[in-house]
This record gives sequence, structure tokens and C-alpha cells, in this order.
Amino acid sequence: MNYWHSKTIEQVIEELSTDVEAGLPEGEIRSRLEQFGPNELRERRGRSPWLIMLEQFTEPLVILLIVAAAVAALIHEVVDSLFIGFILVANAVIGFTQEYRAERAVAALRRMAAPTATVTRDGEPKEIAAREVVPGDIVLLEAGMQVVADMRIVEARSLRIDEAALTGESFPVSKVADRTLSEKTGVGDRTNMGFSGTMVTAGRGRGVVVATGMDTQVGQIADLLQTTEEAKTPLQQRMAQAGKWLVGAVVVICAVVFVGGLLRGNELYEMFLTGVSLAVAAVPEGLPAVVTITLALGAQRMVQRNALIRRLPAVETLGSVTVICSDKTGTLTQGNMTVQVACADDEMLTVSEIDEGRRAEFQRDGQNVDIAEYKDFAVLLRAMALCSDARVTKLSRTAEKATGDPTEVALVRVAAQAGLVKDDLEQDFARIDEIPFDSQRKRMTTLHRVADGQLVSYTKGAMESVLDRSISILRNGQIHPLSEDDKQRIMDRQYQLAARGLRLLAAAFRQWDEVPAMEPDHAEQDLVFIGLVGMSDPARPEAGPAIETCNNAGIKAVMVTGDHKVTATSIAEQLAMLPSGARVVTGAELQDFSPEQLTDQVDEISVYARVSPQDKIDIVEAWQQRGQIVAMTGDGVNDAPALKKADIGVAMGQMGTDVSKEASDMILLDDNFATIVVAVEYGRVIYDNIRKFFRYMLSTNSGEILTMFGSILLGWPLPLLPAQILWINLVTDGLPALALGVEPAEEDVMDRPPRDPEASIFAGGMATFIGWVGVYMALCALGLFWYILQVTGEITTARTACFAVLAYLQMANVLAIRSETKHLWEMGLGSNPQLLGAVILTVILQLAVTYVPWLQTILHTTALSAGQMLLCVGIAATLYFIVELEKTIRRRA
Repeated sequence: MNYWHSKTIEQVIEELSTDVEAGLPEGEIRSRLEQFGPNELRERRGRSPWLIMLEQFTEPLVILLIVAAAVAALIHEVVDSLFIGFILVANAVIGFTQEYRAERAVAALRRMAAPTATVTRDGEPKEIAAREVVPGDIVLLEAGMQVVADMRIVEARSLRIDEAALTGESFPVSKVADRTLSEKTGVGDRTNMGFSGTMVTAGRGRGVVVATGMDTQVGQIADLLQTTEEAKTPLQQRMAQAGKWLVGAVVVICAVVFVGGLLRGNELYEMFLTGVSLAVAAVPEGLPAVVTITLALGAQRMVQRNALIRRLPAVETLGSVTVICSDKTGTLTQGNMTVQVACADDEMLTVSEIDEGRRAEFQRDGQNVDIAEYKDFAVLLRAMALCSDARVTKLSRTAEKATGDPTEVALVRVAAQAGLVKDDLEQDFARIDEIPFDSQRKRMTTLHRVADGQLVSYTKGAMESVLDRSISILRNGQIHPLSEDDKQRIMDRQYQLAARGLRLLAAAFRQWDEVPAMEPDHAEQDLVFIGLVGMSDPARPEAGPAIETCNNAGIKAVMVTGDHKVTATSIAEQLAMLPSGARVVTGAELQDFSPEQLTDQVDEISVYARVSPQDKIDIVEAWQQRGQIVAMTGDGVNDAPALKKADIGVAMGQMGTDVSKEASDMILLDDNFATIVVAVEYGRVIYDNIRKFFRYMLSTNSGEILTMFGSILLGWPLPLLPAQILWINLVTDGLPALALGVEPAEEDVMDRPPRDPEASIFAGGMATFIGWVGVYMALCALGLFWYILQVTGEITTARTACFAVLAYLQMANVLAIRSETKHLWEMGLGSNPQLLGAVILTVILQLAVTYVPWLQTILHTTALSAGQMLLCVGIAATLYFIVELEKTIRRRA
């Protein structure tokens, strides 16, 4: 690694064999292009669309369905085969769409490239395509230009560059040329460097190109994006686990039936077909479709709460989240600089916006005051508004258009809220000259002609730089000499406010008899100190309660920001993100951590400041090594690799770059941390509901399997035909299962710890439940089948009764399992109207296939007598009461 920021301009020029004034000779360009390559991002060959599509058919459950479809076709059950095939194709298309879209993240990064650049070659300025820029080129930088490559600044005149997309820094960074920095200086603090993809917001300058293409900071991010693998979501892992469990169960059952039949003397071909029929019955054909539809419905509901889901499995993964690593600016904070305090004449007023931001409220010691009574504060706000280039224009009662530096926008806005509108002020204080802001002076000055003809200059800037140039102080509207005691009180106030993470600016003025020479050594001397203001990007009011909800839900909230340590710590303390013993660590300090050390200590660190893109990936990996499910938020280019690496990457919809959105799983349409917590709650509800229909569908399928298995072992005729099995698997299974997918949240959903990421979807007694319910359903079905067969001697009537009782047992089961702890009468029968409707519709359909002639033909049923139907319903009702009794016993235990 070449630490260009730690070298002098002369060292850089010599090392790159170039000239600051003349630039590179044209004859050198071709060889450098061959050596370093074009200035563009290269994409590694990714997965082809065909490979992505093929991978959709590799999950165990999907393979099981493929086998089931083939077997169904083999035994001429064409409807079964076609329906399973439709489900497989639909799931593959959905999965392909999600993954192919994720592959486009680097393409979005490439679109950031600037089309042209102005360079000096052979002593002449020349405009060239950005891809033709090479190391050693001298590049011109002006306001509005995009930086085309990484460069060492060699000339800076009030040069400021917006690096937010790369570093997360809230404010444009002032650049300097004649400064060398430590090798360990982080990217966000390299004030003598310009970085590819960032924007010049003010001033002008020049830079010597030190890195192009994939060697730039953006190029390194592109490389991270292409080498960072996405982990499978918990749902995908659990579905794969469930698929393996089902495959094993089906193989064992079919093998037992096949071998048992052969031992009893049955024909080989007959037992093969019987085993195949049993395998088809065992496969829950509707399960992938129900999971997909439930996730899609959840995604639609999340959009209504400002959470846009880009990958469907992310809906459920949110419910597994144990750690949320959140950016600060705009997510935990409001994303707008706001004046918090104003100090003048040894008085301090706190400032807060009221009336939807149209007015400011000033308080002294907690009591509201009239700013008009504090003349010095009016002078302070007037100076801040006039000595700035920002504009804030009211568009409507609640909307405004703000242009300029965010800090100056905050100053102009608070002055307007106090009744000092800049446009009106400029009518009485016309600007006639200025000295622009300079990062070395850390001040700017404007000269104004007052309506009565007087001249006054206003200076604003860093507190020390303004105070050092002041010889007087404004007190109660009068000018007094600035004593050493005055200076000490002002410095004490500065330390007090800086410790709160506030950004401080001071203001001063000077009256003139004639227009002065607008040079710093003249116009910025012998000033009258007015006061100072403290600004910050305040915490969102809803962020605090959201953090508290995370704590109650057992979720660790961590701040990961590119901002400064003091600012990050201040916001973290306001939001109660720094519990006793928690640590704040900077990116520079992280460089001393080995991966093992970070993994060991990661749970002790609650705030990370001034971090790099690689730092963010390391933090995610450290938590994942601890077995945690991590959500990471981000809005900049620098966040994209970590968003892709995290279990849930969360991009910002309003402030986020295209690159971060393409790499994410979810986009916050309102950029609000509280929306993540709402999404986590939805994810938990959806996972609960997925468990409910797993419990429902697999207990039903186990009932079918054991019914068929039992009849074969007993040597009885088959109690169900393939068409009837398909009806149960797709209609009486599917409709209620879909309705379970929209089951309302249970009361304690955010008051319990996250589930164990390693736990099977069958954990918590589900496997036991599936087993005993399946046995009970099989006993009921086989008992009724034998009884009707003995009484009537009609196999069709016995099969119809068995078919009906299994369907009604399912309805009793689905009503009872809406909650694992609460009884149906406690929840209310109508609290899930979709489920109630699905049960009623399923019962009507089951009656139709029993009594409608043309449906009887399709499903090989016959009409049951009233007594037989009542017997089916009565037997089915017993399951409901047994499941409710089990809840009571479990609650008492």
C-alpha cells in the first residue's frame, strides 16, 4: 500500500515522474495506460443467468418435489405432476429474479464514473475521457466537478469536497495541499486527498492522480462487493433442513412398505406403485408456494410501513435479527443540522423548533424568553445569516427549498425562525464584498453597506480563529474591551458545548468608515466578538423508543458511523446506546485488533466511529462468528460491501446511493431506524406464522402418510386415492395455511429474546406435536374407514368417509394451532377473518366434492348419509379439544 497522504507534494511528484505545472508529456500516456490500465471499474465474471437459474433447483425440498413430479407422471397422475411442476417453476422464477438483481450492484458502481476530466498535458489544459486519466496526470478541480480518480491535492483555494457517499462524513471536507498526515490516518480524515466518485462543492484546486480504476478507494469497494459472498438466510437454511428431514422420512417409510409388501408375497410392480403413491402423499406440494406467498404478503404489508423488501427470504430473516448495526447520520439522527444553543454576553439560550419547524423557541434555564429582549442574540443571528452563502426559501407552510452548505443552511434557517429572514436582511445590509472561507484561516468575512450608508463586516468561523482576531466584545448592545477573563469564560463555554458533541461557530463584526481592503490581515483584525452557536444533527425523537424496544426484544443496537468519536458518543448517550461498561472504538483503533480479538470483544463495543468499508465488513463477520444474525444499515458507496455481507443489508431510500440499494435486502423509504424495528417485528410475526403452517401442513401430511402406511401394513384396501390425496394437499391444506400466513401478532412478540439462529424450525416441541397429531388423525381415519366398510361393505363410501374426516380434522387442527399458548376463545374466533373464511370455504368445498355429482366423478366419492357426516364432524371435533387441553397442561406446567 502506498501512503500518498503521508508524503509531501515534492515526494509524490518525484515518485510519479510528473510535473506540477506542465503535467505529463503526451508521449508518456500510452505506456502508462498499458501499465495501469484504463481508469474504470472492472467486473469479475459472475454467475451466468443459466447457473443462477440452475441453482434454484438444488435445495433438498425442491429435489424431493422434482422426484415426486416424475413419479406422479410415471404412474399416470398427470394432474399431480403438472401442478408440482408449476410450483417448481414459479419458485425458480422468483428466486432467479432476486439473485440476478443482486448481481447488478457493481454495475451501479460503474455508473458513478465521471465522463470527462480536465488535465494538464505538455503544459496545456486538455479535456479527456475520464477512462483515459492515468497516474501522474494533473487534474483541475472546480465546484460542481466530480473527482475522476484518487489524487494528492497539490493546490487548494477554498476547496471543499462532498465525500458523504464514500466515507459517511456529514459535511463537505475542506482540502489542503501543504500538509502531510500519518500513515494510519483514515480515509475520512485525509484532508490532502481527493477520491474518485466524490463531488467538489466549493472552491477550486488541482490534484496529481495517484490511483485509477480498481486501485482507487471506490475500486477497492467494487472488489469487496465482488468477493463478498452472501450468506443463506435462516429461512433458507431451515427449509433445506426440513427438506432433508422429509426426504429421509419418505425414503424410510417407502422402503418399509416396499420390503414389507414383498415379504407378505405381494407383486414387485404392485408394491413399487404403492410405495410411489405413498411418496407422493408424503410430499407437501403446497409448502413452497405457501411460504412464498406468505413472504410476499408480508413484504406488501412492510411497504405500507416504509420498508421495501428486495429479497423475499429477508422478510423472515428480519425476525431472526439479534444485532442491528446502524449508521448515525439520517438514520438515528434527523439528517439535518440544527442550531441547538446560542451564546452571547455570557448568556446561553437553548433553541428548539416548534410549529412544524416554522418558528424557533428560545429558552433560558428552562423558561421561554422573547429573543427580541436579548439584543445581542439578534445581532448574533443576523451576523450568522448574512455571513453565509446558503439560501432557505419557503415553498409552502411546511415545505422549503434549501441550497448551500448544511451548516450555513442551519444558521439561515434559525435566523428566519427568529424573524430575521435573510432576503429581508439583505435589503438593509447589502453585501458588497467578501473574503471566502479558507480551511487554513477557518473563517469567512462579508462586507455590507447598511441602509443608512454605514459599512459593517461580519466574520464567522471556528471559535478560536475568531476569538484570536477579536479585541472587543458586545455586551447589552455596547462594545467593551475583551478581557482575559472574558476569553477564559468563552473558552470554558466552548469546552462545555464541544463535550456535548456540538459543532461550534463564532461570529464577530467590525464597523468601517470607508471600504477596507478585503484581505484577511486587514479586514479580519480588531473584531468585536458577538457570540457563538452550537449545532448538531439531532437524534430522531422516535429512535430512543425504538432502541428501548430492541433492548426489550433482546436485540443489540450498535452504532457504526464515519463521523467523529465525540459526535457519535453524544448521540449514543442520548439514545441510551451506551450501557455501563460499553466501549467506543474508532477505525484507527480497530487496525490494532486481530480478527480473533475483535470476535472476542465485539459484544463489548456499542459505538464505532471513523470506520472504513473494510472495518464494517470485519464488524459484521465478528458478530456472525459469534453466531448472531446481523442487520447492517448504510447509504453510501462505502457501505455496499458490508450490506451485502450482512444477513440483512438495509439501504436508505431517500439519501442512499444506487450502489447501496442494489447491494441491500431491504430499503428504508423514510431512512428511519424505527422502521427497522417495525420490520423486525413483522419478521418475527411472519416466522411465527411460518412455524404455524409448518406445524399445520406437516401434522396433516403425517396423518395422511400414517393412514396410508397403516392400511398397507394391515393389508386393507387403500383408504385414499391419489386424486383425494392431491385435494387434501392442495385445497384443504393450502387455503387455511395461506390464512395462517396473515395471523395477527401475538402480544409478546417484541418482549421475548430472538430465537436461536441454530435452532431447527421443528424446535420447541413442534416435531412431537406433528408426531402425535399425525398418529391421532391416522387412528381416527383408519377407525372410521374400517367401521364404515364393516357396516356398509362399500369401499367408495368408506373412502369418502375417510377422505371427509381427514379434511374436517384439518379444520379442527388449524383452529386450535393459531397460538401455541393462548386458547381460541381468548383470541376470538373472528380475530383472523381470513382464516375463518378459509375454514368455512374449505368445509363448503368438501361438502361439494361429497354431494355434487360431477365432482364425485373426478374425486371418486359418493354421498354420505346425515349420520355418517355427523360422525365425521364429531370425530374431527375431538382433535380441537385435545389440542386445547394440551395448551392448558403446558401453561400450568
